[in-house]
Formats: sequence, C-alpha cells, structure tokens
Amino acid sequence: MDKQENNNNSNKYKYLVDNFILTENQLEKVFADSKEYHKDVETILINDFKISAKQILYSLSDYFKAPFFNYKKGIKPPLKSFLKTKTEFMRNNFWVPFEQTEKNIKIAVNNLKNYQLINSIESICYEYDIEFYMALKNDILILIDILEKDAGKDIKKISVSNLQTAPDKEESEAVRLADEIITEAYKLGASDIHIEPYPGKEKTEIRIRTDGICQLHKTIDSKYRNSLISRIKIMARLDIAERRKPQDGKIQFKTNEGENIELRAVTIPTQGGLEDVALRILPSGDIMPLEDMRFSERNYKKFIEAVKKPNGIIIVCGPTGSGKTTTLHSALYKINKPDKKIWTAEDPVEITKKGLRQVQVNSKIGFTFAAAMRSFLRADPDVIMVGEMRDKETAKIGVEAALTGHLILSTLHTNNASESIARLLEMGIEPFNFADSILIILAQRLAPTLCPNCKEKYHPQEEEYINIVKEFGKDEFDTFVNIPYSKDFFLYKPTGCSNCGKTGYKGRIAIHELLVGTREIKRLIKKEAGAEDIRRSAKKDGMTSLKQDGIIKVFKGLCDLKQIKRITL
Repeated sequence: MDKQENNNNSNKYKYLVDNFILTENQLEKVFADSKEYHKDVETILINDFKISAKQILYSLSDYFKAPFFNYKKGIKPPLKSFLKTKTEFMRNNFWVPFEQTEKNIKIAVNNLKNYQLINSIESICYEYDIEFYMALKNDILILIDILEKDAGKDIKKISVSNLQTAPDKEESEAVRLADEIITEAYKLGASDIHIEPYPGKEKTEIRIRTDGICQLHKTIDSKYRNSLISRIKIMARLDIAERRKPQDGKIQFKTNEGENIELRAVTIPTQGGLEDVALRILPSGDIMPLEDMRFSERNYKKFIEAVKKPNGIIIVCGPTGSGKTTTLHSALYKINKPDKKIWTAEDPVEITKKGLRQVQVNSKIGFTFAAAMRSFLRADPDVIMVGEMRDKETAKIGVEAALTGHLILSTLHTNNASESIARLLEMGIEPFNFADSILIILAQRLAPTLCPNCKEKYHPQEEEYINIVKEFGKDEFDTFVNIPYSKDFFLYKPTGCSNCGKTGYKGRIAIHELLVGTREIKRLIKKEAGAEDIRRSAKKDGMTSLKQDGIIKVFKGLCDLKQIKRITL
C-alpha cells in the first residue's frame, strides 16, 4: 500500500477516530494487517475490532459526502437492471443497483472516487437519473448473489446480449479508449476532438484542435471503430441504433483526478455506413477578466464605457469559435453586482457564473431566443445577454428593450463591425430605432500566439518591414504604430519545442475591431448608408481593423504575420 493510498484510507475512516470508536494506532494496525494478510479493511474492522457495519458506513458516508445503503434481509435488487450488464463486471468493481423506478435508479457502490467506474455506470444506466449510495463490499456481493439467483437460467442469454451487456474485451477497450481520448485532449488544452473512421481495415483517426489548429492526435485499430462510436453515443445519451441521421447531445465526464468536463457531442453519418463524431470541450473555470484580454488602450476604454452604460446594444461579431461568448461573459463579469439583475439566453449554456440567471433555449419546443427575451422583459431585468441575433424578431425585441432602459449584449456571425450594421438593417430592423440604441460593435478573431518558450527573435530584411507597413496601410501605420526600420528593429518567429507540441504556437490571443456608435455613425445608419461608408467613418474616429490590430500585436512579439493574415482574409 503506497503512501497516497494509505492517506486516502486514513481519511475514509477518520470518522471512527474522531468519534473515539477507534484509536489512530488501532487504525494503523488495521492497515498493516490488511497488507500483511491480504484481507479487506472492512472485514478486519468488523471481525477483529468489532466495529459495526453501520459505524463503518457512517464513516464512508462522511468521507464521500453521499448517503449510505445498509443491506437488510428481504431486499431484492431490480432484475431489469441486471439485463443491462454482467454481474462479473459488478462483482469485480463492487457496485450493484438496489432500487429502480421508471425514471430513477439507486446504485450501491463501494468507492465513489473511482471516476472511471462512475463514468461507466452512468453510461450503462444512461436512461435513468442515478443516485449513488455508499455500501460495504460484503453487502454489494450479497445483492449480486441475489441477482444471479433470481436470473436463474437467463444468465446465459444475458451474457451474450450484444448491445447492453457490459464490457467484454472489445467493449472494455472502447471504454478505456474513450476515457483516454477525452482526458488527453483536455490535458493538452484542446477545444475539439474529431473521431474519423474509415472503411475496411483502415485505422480510425483521432484529430484534436488546439489553439485553433487541427492536427492528428492518434490512430485506432479498425476493430474498435464501432464500439468506440457506440461508447461515445452512450455517454452522450444518444440512440446507438440510429446511424442514418445526425444526433447531438452532452457528456458529463470526470477525469481520474476528479476534474469535471462537459462536452457537446455531434454524430454525422459518413460514406460507407460510418459515423463521424465531433466533441466540443466546453469551457470551465474562471472567466478571463477584460483587463487580461489584450485590448488596445483605445478599444479597452471604449468597451468598458459601453458595458457600464445603463441601456443600449453591444454586439460582438465573428465566426464560430472566435471567442464571442467568452468576451460577452467577461463583460458581464465586470458588471455582475447585486444591484444588477442579469438574464442570459444561450444555446447552449457554456459558461456558468453565480449572479447570472441563465437559461438554455430549445427551438424544438418553441423556446427561441425571441421567446426567452419576451419572458425576460417581464422579469425585471437590468441587463440581458442573448446568444445570437439570428432573426428579425430577436433583433427587433433587442432594439426595443435597449430603447426602454435595458443593456442588451448579443452576437452576430458577421465578418466585421460595419457588415454587422448592414446585416441588421437587411433583417428589416427600423434604422432610426437601431441608430438610437447602438453603443458599440466589436469584431473579434483568435490568433495563435507564439510559444514564449521557443519563439525566436530575428532582425527582418527591410523588404519584409516594408511589406508589413503596406499590409497595415502607410498613413495609418505612421499614426498607430510609427516604429521605424533600423538595425535595432526585431520581430519573432515560431520554431517549435516540446512545450508547444513542435508547432511554435502556444495559446491564442484576441484581435479586435471596435466600432463606436458616434453621432456620425448614427446619422449614417439612419440614412441606411452602405457598410463601406460606415467603415470609413469609423476609421476616422480611430477604429483599427482586425488585421491592423493583429499587426500591432506582431510588433509586440505576440504573434507572427502569417497567422494574422490567415485569420483575417
């Protein structure tokens, strides 16, 4: 028994020592005897130290923060649950269902910190809401014996069931592979996992997207292709028999270190009767403060001014995966105080924070963004964040809400700030109302940052410098950058090391284009001017384009021009 395991066991039975049922010296002897005589700790406590089963259960319940199950004669586990799995799997891992209704199932388990087992149980019993109870190993084995006795002759029939039996060798490997793929991708900081099977005996490719760049992570033998896809579908509570049409769902996953990961799963039928799976690892943890988002001084000042306004519209635009939702949540974090009532409507809710009242829309039942906003306006809001202004009705309600004293934050899938105005007007939004309500429009992209561990400083040729200035615009370069070429002028380029997976890039940084709703911009909106006229006016007011903001970050040694040009084409 290693030191870590010994500490964990001590903590599991701390209740016994704290309540003077056992001394620390006695507990140490229990562990020593368990190791020497290869006996179970629970058995030694009961037989040698006369500790009651209930006292041990109280201790385990206290440690695992879960209710406990104590076997009583006459209890019969639900036979229906046995049809889902083999008792060999239960017996080897000390778990068993002991009560079941149409929607719920109660499961006795001996170790709630065996997260791989908990993930497997949740996948097997995916049709039910599960309640876990702590139980002694002996009680679990008694229930398993009852299950096998009640099943009788059905045992052989059950053990060859091909879909819901649990884990034979191939299925066990699929369980291990799925857990391994998700855990590794999470540790590497990936945002997406792509499982891509090929026909025949070709290997299945696993690709992951890290810092916006998709690359091959590993390959899987073709014999595990179907069982791996089925395992992922079970984890996401999808129909494993449906292979003709796309499905989507969510996975709640816990690593062996106890970290909770939430993933969005999408299956898509592909050629040859196969299915691809895409897994998006949803963000978790603390929200990045606006101060850490590398805004330029002008953009940060204007953005903060808008966020602190009592009413008006703030729009963040860009393609999928450009960090729009993260930026909006960072803005909400800035104003999330007890004096602000904040509602959000999202699809899906990816970032949760105390103080926000968050709902997930569901268009299948008619609960759209527009429907959510109408409800919010009857619920005394100060601030409303709506995931996307994707239709006229949502945009119209947003504009009207902004004009009646509410701060509205939303996103659009447009390329730049001026195009966002044109898109909303094309939807049929009344220009005068929209002009009066608009505060700012922020266009955003995420650029890979150079790995700080291996980026290489170099002195570029003058021709390279001149090309960068041309990309920026000569007159504007003199205004916003004004760094002359000299022998002391340096840039940085990627090289690659173990820290960044040999790519030369580690992490991403946002680049911005911020349009402010000035008097002139409002006048142009009211006369329904084109996107180019609005863009020219915004640039006169000090707006830098996405590419220009990126080039400024190139000069600061954060990025390289190749990646900035790639994401701003």
